Amino acid sequence: MDLRSLRYFIAVVDAGSLSKAAASLYVAQPALTAQIKKLEGELGAQLLERSHVGVTPTPVGLQLYQDSRRLLADAAAMQERIRRSADSPEGSVTLALPLLLVSLLVGPLLVRLKAAYPRIRVYVLDDMSLMVRKAMVEGRADLGIVVDTPQVQGLLCRPLAEESIFLSGPDPEGRVPVEEIDGQRMVRFDVAATLPLVLQSPRFAIRQSVERIAAERGLALNVVHEHDSTRVIRSLHVAGAGFTFTPASSVVEHPGALAGWLRARVVEPGIVRRYHLAQPAGRAPTAAAGVVAQALQALVQELIDGGRWDARVTR
Repeated sequence: MDLRSLRYFIAVVDAGSLSKAAASLYVAQPALTAQIKKLEGELGAQLLERSHVGVTPTPVGLQLYQDSRRLLADAAAMQERIRRSADSPEGSVTLALPLLLVSLLVGPLLVRLKAAYPRIRVYVLDDMSLMVRKAMVEGRADLGIVVDTPQVQGLLCRPLAEESIFLSGPDPEGRVPVEEIDGQRMVRFDVAATLPLVLQSPRFAIRQSVERIAAERGLALNVVHEHDSTRVIRSLHVAGAGFTFTPASSVVEHPGALAGWLRARVVEPGIVRRYHLAQPAGRAPTAAAGVVAQALQALVQELIDGGRWDARVTR
């Protein structure tokens, strides 16, 4: 039994005649008669009463007629939904990303998605990088940006971008020795290590990188404030409590004294922060999630190409 046989049967009942139904369907009457007999054989019941004036449905045939109309209506609605979804995906997508990328990415991403795909609703889960990875592993997000983790069990991770780490902090008298190369300010890591530092605890990725490099070079970090909260570190930093290591995407300048605020790329060695676009490995992404992922990748490329994000796209 297929949808075409049901359409033929409905046409016969509506027309009350095999010959009229055959004409409306543009099929030969013998072929139509064969289809009805095949349907009756598959169902094991007589569906039509034949007489010299035409055909009428039996009680079983009437039930099939009513059920078939509903079934065909549902099939048509399903086709329309799929067709509409292909043209303009709809649904909700939860996007998880680190706090430090929110200001750079979320606003532009949501604006362009709203304009191009109004039936997609994006829920944003912004947290520390550790919590973002945890949310992805636990399946609480459909899409996420994970930091310095190219492989995570249960996730499919694709390279997205990488950026350098900068030293940022108050230097109104210009005492921190920096070099300028091709218009960019640079500060050596051994110099940065001696400055009063405001850092997150060692369980965070940037702190781990800084600690590793310091240990490799036999250097001691001059940490004057240590907190887990990104917001507390940011507040201390802006208040002038010390210097911090921060990605290019989130370098904070002192709001009241721009000229006295140091922003310099850390070199010898440079420190790189890598981002990967992640999605659950155990389930296929929805059309809406696919659209959000493509829009995010396009935005990252656009920001970097336009010089608004000092980073590089990775493949």
